[in-house]
This record gives sequence, structure tokens and C-alpha cells, in this order.
Amino acid sequence: MNKHKRIWISLLTLIMVFTIAAGCSGGKNTAESEKSEHAAAEQAAGTGKYKDGVYEGREPGKGGDIVVRVSVANGDIAKVEVIDHKESELLSDEAINRIVTAVSNEKSVNVDVVSGATMTSEAVIKAIKSALVQAGGTEALFAKDPKVNHSVKEKETEQTYDVVVIGGGGAGLTAAVEARQSGANVVLLEKMSSVGGNTLVSGGGLNVPGTKQQEQNQVKDSVELFIEDTLKGGDNENNKELVSIMANNALPTANWLINDIKVEFMKDRLQQFGGHSVPRALIAKDNHGTDLIQKLQAKAEELGVVFKMETRANELITDESNKVVGVKASNAAGQELTFHANKGVIVATGGFGSNVEMRKKYNPEYDESYMTTDVPGTTGDGIVMAESIGAETLQMNYIQTYPTCNPETGIISYVANSRFDGAVLLNQEGKRFVEEMERRDVISRGIMNQSGSYAYLIWGQEVEEVGHMTEVHKQELESMVKDGVFYQADSIEELAKHFNIETDAMKAALTKYNEDVRAGKDSDFNRRGTLRTIEKAPFYIQKVVPSVHHTMGGLKINTEAQVLAADGQVIEGLFAAGEVTGGIHGTNRLGGNAVTDVIVFGRVAGKNAAK
Repeated sequence: MNKHKRIWISLLTLIMVFTIAAGCSGGKNTAESEKSEHAAAEQAAGTGKYKDGVYEGREPGKGGDIVVRVSVANGDIAKVEVIDHKESELLSDEAINRIVTAVSNEKSVNVDVVSGATMTSEAVIKAIKSALVQAGGTEALFAKDPKVNHSVKEKETEQTYDVVVIGGGGAGLTAAVEARQSGANVVLLEKMSSVGGNTLVSGGGLNVPGTKQQEQNQVKDSVELFIEDTLKGGDNENNKELVSIMANNALPTANWLINDIKVEFMKDRLQQFGGHSVPRALIAKDNHGTDLIQKLQAKAEELGVVFKMETRANELITDESNKVVGVKASNAAGQELTFHANKGVIVATGGFGSNVEMRKKYNPEYDESYMTTDVPGTTGDGIVMAESIGAETLQMNYIQTYPTCNPETGIISYVANSRFDGAVLLNQEGKRFVEEMERRDVISRGIMNQSGSYAYLIWGQEVEEVGHMTEVHKQELESMVKDGVFYQADSIEELAKHFNIETDAMKAALTKYNEDVRAGKDSDFNRRGTLRTIEKAPFYIQKVVPSVHHTMGGLKINTEAQVLAADGQVIEGLFAAGEVTGGIHGTNRLGGNAVTDVIVFGRVAGKNAAK
């Protein structure tokens, strides 16, 4: 082979080597480039479920719109926040927090609703989904999310305490605190996700004779007068011994709440509720039961009361002598639990206002056509459990409606407490038809007998300046405006026109009423309390209907809060307090007596169960 040929072959070889090397290098760079781009895409999109960004969703809850902010990073849920809501404090807080935490941590919208806050829970979940739809989410995509159970499991399914309290409302919390202060170790079972019961959504009024507020306002009152009013309000079908216990213990109980539990009542305000002859109600500082419940819960936790939330009591355990020795329960985690009670079980589960079938069973009048002011947990569980072991019930047919509620929701209106300050009730024809300070049942019947079974509450600035109800209950006011049941105007004519009320009749009714006020006597209905004119603008009007509010019937108890059997004998080991009991209020409960009842008898039950 000649020299030139060898050189040419060498050059070709070198060219091939470089070409192969370049080709290999180029392929490697291309693969790495593609891999890098894919990784970047994955990093940017994560699982690729949603488009990165921050989105807001809005859905109506029970009290108004719930607004959430959802942050998406790497293609999946990174953070969920509720940035605005108008739900009831305590009742909704736990539900909102648990759902937001579960969705954020598990990156799934397939979350269970929280017991006792179904509407709020569903609204939060829908708002989150609404936000995610903007990020590319669909119902088909949501359906692929894994199921999330945010409930906590018990380590021990069988536990023993001195006292087991069923129910975490005003009566249950009070009983738990009192039992613990009496030396017992206590567990409280609450089927909802938060404590409070009906006491939480009450106006926080506590009827007490002999207070400093009455003394400052020169109100003459006594235990005897309080008993007289309560018996008259219940058509004398009350258990007089129980009424006496409530009335005689009202002042010591109020002092206990103030000094020991640190509950705050308004120092310069007394309320005269319908059916009472004098102002005697202490009013909680927030015009709600929130402070009362929060302080009782804090005291119970401080004392070491054990709380078992979302734990439903199903059955009372008895021994061979029918003595109650414990409770069988189940929790939201799906566990069957047994709680042994060395000393006693206290039933404080509330009434049955939210159980339509039970209402119809005892009084068919209160069917589905009636909404309720009650929290969802008032379903009569404790009554049914106690009846199953022979407990006696009484007055189950006596069901009370609250006369001034939101026609769209059935929720009690506290703005309508302007009625106690001087507002008047008119019908669609513009006429008065009842004394505004009458008993709740009388006013409710009066409203139901009007055309449309609704009424209007009207007042002017003279009345508003007394209790400032539209300011104090601003959140409720906003909801009523949205529902179209509240209006404010500078003239009576505008009020009438807004709701199509007979204008001339309405003006005539108010003119006559104002004349009566100046004369010092209501010539139509002999209205009790302080009379105030309705002449100063702005003027206010709200549409109202009655809603089921309180069930007077329940378990029969003695003065020691012991539950009685059908033969009148005590069922050993079983105590009851609050709306679950019957006999205290007779045919009708007077306003402000419920809180007095639940706290007084909660203490009685707690102290005696701990013996």
C-alpha cells in the first residue's frame, strides 16, 4: 500500500471517529435536554392535576357566603385558607379548621362533613372545588381523590370514669364542671364536633331576681315574684318544686358564673322578656351564649374534664338492679366504645326540636312546615335512651315556637329583640293584633292566625337607640338584607311600600300607638314594659315568622336531678339536666328561663352524681 493511500485511510478513520463521537455526544445532549425539559415540566406541574396559581372560591353557608383561597403549586393543592365567613362561632370553627387542614394535608377534596356542621362543611368543600375549577379541576377529577377520614381513633375502646356526662351544651358543661369540682373524674361525650348546644345560639339571657343591676335600676323583684311569673307563664302546669329550686338558686348560680367561671354580663343592661312582670334578665356581654359556653368549656378543660367529641351515646348500661353503670357509644372513626361510670351518668342531650318525626309523634301540628331555631343535635337522643330503661317522660306535647324568626331560614332573630325595647308588630293589612310583650306561644299563635302566617316588626330610631340591635347584631342584619326580609327607610310610607303593606292602615295604627305612648297606656293591648314612640327616622322593618324553639316535655326528675321511672322510683345512677327534662316550664317557657334552668340544674346534677 503506497504512502498516499495510507494517509487517506487514516484521514477517513479520523473523520469517522470524530463523526461517531460527535453523533454520540449530540445524542446524549439531546436526551439530557429532553429529560431536563420533562423534569422541568413535572416540577412546574407536579402531578399535573391543576394549573399553578392562587384561586378564590365562594359558596353560601348557613350564615352567609364562605370565601376560600386555594394555592396550587407543582400542579396540586398546596394550601387552603378560609378568608371570610359569617358562620356561628364555635359551631363552625372546628368544622372549618378540620376540613381546611384535611384538604391541605391530603390534597384531596373527598373529605367527610363534620358532625353538627353539615351545611358549613358542604359550603367549604364546594367553595374549595369552585376555586379549583378555575385551575382546571372537574368533577371527574375530584372523584378520583382518595377518601379522607379526619376523625381521631380511641386507643382504648373501654374506659372508666366516676361520672359520664352525655351532651356538651350549657347543662352538660355545667354538670361536668360541678362534678369535677366535687372531686369526681369526668368524661363528657358530645356527638357533634363542637360543644355548645342550644345555649351557644341563645341570646345569653339569664333570669335572676335580686341582682345589682336591678338594685341600680330600682327594680323591685323577689324569688317569690319570679316563681309566680314562671308558674303563670306555664299555665300552672309546672312542677312547683323544680321551679322553686330554679328560682332560689338563680342568684347563687349567677354569682358562680361571674366569680368562678368568669362569665361577663352587661353591667348597665337589664332585659324584660315577654311574660315577666319586671326586668330581671342579665344579658351576656356579646348578646349571645358564646361567652358563656367558651368560659364553661375553658373551666372544664382547666379542671381536667375529658372531652370525647363526635362520640354518640347509643345506650345506657344497667346492672341487674337497673342501676345505670355506664354508656355504650360510637365515634366518627367507626369505633364502638364503652364508658363505665363508677358513680353516675348525667343525660344533658337537649330537647327534640330538630327531630321532625319526634315532634309529629307528640304534637302533629309541628310538622315539616315549621322550621327550627335549634342546633342540629337536638334530636331527643337522651329521652329515647332513658325511656328504653324505664324512665318516665311528661308534657311531651308542649312544643314552643319563637315568634320572631327569619322567614327564609327559620333562624331566631336577635335584631328583633327591638321588640323588648318598644317595636310593634303589624300584619300585612297594617294593623296591630297582639301585645308585643306577651308570652311566646301567644304571639306565635297570633302571627299564625294572620294572612300569610307572618308579621312585620316596626320601630324607629327612638327604639333603636335603646338596644342598638342593628349594630350589635350586624352580621345577622346583613343576612336578613340579603334574604330580603329587612328594610330601612326615612319614612313610614317607604316601609309600607317596600312590603306592600296597607299604607293608610299602617300609618293610622302607628299614629294611634304613638298617642297611647304619650298618654302612658296602650289602649289596645295594655302593653307591658316601657312604651316608646315610633316617630323618629330612620325607620326599620323586618318580616318575621314563628319557628320551633323549645320542647318543654322530657324526662321526669326530682329536686336532686335524679331521673324517675314510671312507678315514681329513682333510677339509681341516672341524672338529667336542661331541655332533656320536663316539668319545669309547664305549657310554655318564659324567655330567659332556659339558661337559668340549664345552669342551675346542671350544677345540681353534677354535684349529686359525684357523691
